[in-house]
Amino acid sequence: MSAEIALFSAIAGCDVDKARQILCAAAGLGIDPLDFARTRLGLDEALIYRRAATWAGLAYSGVVPAIARFPGPLARVSELSGIRSMRLSLFDREILFVAPRFAHFAALAMRGKVNPETRRRICIVPLSELRRALAERSRYRLIDYARQNLARIWPFATAHLDLGIAIRVGFVVALASLLVMAAIAPFWARPVLVPLLFVFLVLPAWFRIAAIVGATDPPRLPAKDLLTDAELPVYSVLVPLRDEAHMVPRLVEAMRRIDYPPEKLDIKFIVEDASPLTIAAVKQVVGNTGFELVVVPRARPSTKPKALNYALPLARGEFVVIYDAEDRPEPDQLRRTATRFIRHPDIGCIQAELVPENAEENALTALFASEYGGQFGIMLPGLVQWGFPMPLGGTSNHFRISLLRRVGGWDAFNVTENADLGLRMARLRIRTATTTARTYEEAPVTASAWFRQRTRWMKGWMQTFLVHNRRPISLLKDLGIVNFLAFEIYVGGMILTPPLHTLYMSAVGVRLMLASLEMPGTDPWSCMEVFTLVTGYLSAIGLSVFGLIRLRRTHLIKYQLLLPLYWAFMGLSSLKASYELVVRPYFWAKTTHGVSRLLPLEGAQNTVPRVFTGDEERRLERVKGIEPSS
Repeated sequence: MSAEIALFSAIAGCDVDKARQILCAAAGLGIDPLDFARTRLGLDEALIYRRAATWAGLAYSGVVPAIARFPGPLARVSELSGIRSMRLSLFDREILFVAPRFAHFAALAMRGKVNPETRRRICIVPLSELRRALAERSRYRLIDYARQNLARIWPFATAHLDLGIAIRVGFVVALASLLVMAAIAPFWARPVLVPLLFVFLVLPAWFRIAAIVGATDPPRLPAKDLLTDAELPVYSVLVPLRDEAHMVPRLVEAMRRIDYPPEKLDIKFIVEDASPLTIAAVKQVVGNTGFELVVVPRARPSTKPKALNYALPLARGEFVVIYDAEDRPEPDQLRRTATRFIRHPDIGCIQAELVPENAEENALTALFASEYGGQFGIMLPGLVQWGFPMPLGGTSNHFRISLLRRVGGWDAFNVTENADLGLRMARLRIRTATTTARTYEEAPVTASAWFRQRTRWMKGWMQTFLVHNRRPISLLKDLGIVNFLAFEIYVGGMILTPPLHTLYMSAVGVRLMLASLEMPGTDPWSCMEVFTLVTGYLSAIGLSVFGLIRLRRTHLIKYQLLLPLYWAFMGLSSLKASYELVVRPYFWAKTTHGVSRLLPLEGAQNTVPRVFTGDEERRLERVKGIEPSS
């Protein structure tokens, strides 16, 4: 009988034949038998390592003692994810706390027999405990990495170094000047101001029209063409949480529904220590589930990208995805994305499609869902098709983790961190793509929640626009002239279009009421004014309408009549964002999740939400007007 079979028999408490069968199954999946015992056999991780240590004749501890200290320098931050041992000083000796792989236990047992002193120097601990202790003892280096690593790699494109007060004030003054022009253009200096506004407002509209005309969905791979469990690599899932204890049960259920080998999932809930209730809620569910809790020490800025950067060195996957607390990804999203990464090694980032699932709640959620339908279903795929820079969405971004680390991770001081990251990847000529694999999420239900979120988005787009334009010659060299212009028009348009359109439409309306607007065709400037407004609004409505048709949510098209009001509200958020850009540029306005009446949180009382069967899920989605993708 081989040592491996004897060891697993001792771990699983089974006979030799059964142990041999299980080891063959684990080898077929390409996973460590210890992970197989935890996930497939349901054995407690502490029990697994304790039985293995007993078999090897080695000491075991369920925890790494808090009084044990590193005798020398810590490992490099970039190496933390692969570490499975810690040499610590405990009283009068150095002890190696180790969580070996299955294949290493036999070698350790042999070393203990040959050299009994080895047994005094080695202590087996559960892997999750080793990772917790390593993260705890590395927290100061991790927080420094989270805040400063990007500046070390890319010193001339970070929000806290390249957004001085003069730059921020100068931008706000320029924006205010444009708004004044929009207000006076129909009345004064029309030969100068009307063509200028035409350029600012019609070029982004042409982008939208071109995306509508060229919109096509890539073919969806059939299930038989996806990678098998044995072929799949380890995939990390980072989920930042703050003051969201009530969302944890629903989030856990969404993660459990992911169609991916559990042994190859590295799911980390990232919580700042300023959220004790959320930490407590996560601790109730981590246990033996394979989920991990990463507690981020309190340090400014209190932003999502800083929390993600803190956890990035601890991520063990070949690929990594970011989800928010309310996200409900399609179960096969990771498998489909991993398949695409493996078969297209030139792709460094893939953006999943975001679909609000509470669109029917009120007019605001309907407009929000319409906007998302056009943005993630048509506009972003269009940018990818043209090879233009793509500002990533705020969630469901999939990365090759090696490339993500190479570009420096996220800017901890940018409040639309993924939009900024998309531009940096474009500057490094890293190819990005989109996928039709969807993530369902919650649209803001109230005007105040929507306004806070949109203000943060606007401020972040301003940060991204300014940071990358801080050195325009360098940006031009990195992107090339076509992509440079595409960035200026698209990102600049996201910032300028809503407030300029609102003021311009109001000014033209006043001129109409004063009966001073000449009939179109007799005055070229009047024709240009009307054409600018009509093109802008119709292109935006068209983008939303085609996005809704694609999602089979045509019953929401009627809400597009409210688009001018929606843009007016966006214009107000731009003004608030401009103010915040000057006085508190790194303030993160947190969006509250779990308030929709269409998304009942059955887990709010510490119960696990009911899992819908396939038929129930399809029936629920038909009621909501969502066509399930297959």
